[in-house]
Amino acid sequence: MTRTSLCPPPCPDAAPASGYISSLSVPETGRPRRLAVLGATGSIGVNALRVAAEHPDRYVVAALAGATNVTLLAEQAAAFRPAALAVLDEARAAALAALLPAGYAPDIRIGPAGYAALAGAADVDVVVSAIVGAAGLVPTLAAVAAGKVVALANKESLVLAGDLIRETARRTGAVILPVDSEHNALFQALGGPGLPDLPLVERLVLTASGGPFRTKPSDEIAGATPAMALAHPTWAMGPKISVDSATLMNKGLEVIEACRLYGLPVSMVEVVVHPQSIVHSLAQLHDGSLLAHLGPPDMRVAIAYCLGYPARLPLSVPRVDLVKLSRLTFEAPRERDFPCLGLARRALRAGASHTVVLNAANEAAVALFLEGRLPFMGIAATIEAALCAHAGEALPDAAAILDLDARVRRAAEARA
Repeated sequence: MTRTSLCPPPCPDAAPASGYISSLSVPETGRPRRLAVLGATGSIGVNALRVAAEHPDRYVVAALAGATNVTLLAEQAAAFRPAALAVLDEARAAALAALLPAGYAPDIRIGPAGYAALAGAADVDVVVSAIVGAAGLVPTLAAVAAGKVVALANKESLVLAGDLIRETARRTGAVILPVDSEHNALFQALGGPGLPDLPLVERLVLTASGGPFRTKPSDEIAGATPAMALAHPTWAMGPKISVDSATLMNKGLEVIEACRLYGLPVSMVEVVVHPQSIVHSLAQLHDGSLLAHLGPPDMRVAIAYCLGYPARLPLSVPRVDLVKLSRLTFEAPRERDFPCLGLARRALRAGASHTVVLNAANEAAVALFLEGRLPFMGIAATIEAALCAHAGEALPDAAAILDLDARVRRAAEARA
């Protein structure tokens, strides 16, 4: 793919909102925390329920939401007996109801409105927001608007609506805690509840596994198939996130997420490739200190930290043996072969609506690639074309954001 610059060229770093995105004061209830797990049948949701099951005295599962895997959702519901469930549509709701045990009749909600209702329900304390993609925006906003503690795994919410979420959280007192392993690592490295003033931070360093094509030559990357892209060397994830990891767009979205979580310019957030996936990210302070978070490549660590915050829960995960590991290696990302990382940075510099375009074009392109309708390098080409076609626009609310999202997806489909 021929590399060109964005049209118009990216502007310098805009002045970001300063400080952490939300309050960090979690109210003590004196009873088990009531959880709503949105995206319960995905990898984050499944692991969140594993953490809850390991600490039954601390958590009650009040609501579960899935999209299409009604069989697994029914099994989870039978195990935890939440009062409310949500699925994508009426047909799946009927299928789910038929799979539930006799005598158990939860309230079953439908679609985005149903997910939002679960996220904002009065009988929920903590919302695990783990719906993949832009579909997670509306329920995440509902949870923030209701002042919930939000364990945020849906990075797209901050990519699409970081300013709106920040303003809403400031108004409602919502607490946003990062589940992504990299952002959770930064949160812990910076002191968790005692986050220092951000002027102490010189840069944040996000680590990337490098994905399945880290050592592959350019021509092999260009001919990558969906099966090859889905074969992640470290993490077990869903297809969309696995492809994002293969293109390094996942890391690009995480750069945007880090900037919006901490109110930092993109120039202060770097990426290094760390194939062992033991160092989950690092913060460099103004005295030269590097604070790193190390742990096993198991999402339960980050999830448990968010669910127990500000306490730290014991967890039965594998321990890192540094002697057996023997070495930790780091390298620069190959941005020429993985242009999505640079496109994410450029979109963030260009403005809030450009990150909506970036995400929408990426989601559309990944779907086309998985369907065999777009080559692997066509993902980056589709994103770049969408960004070049976008002049910027005001996005005052979620409706405007989702309208732009839909227009970009239609254009990407038409281009394929």
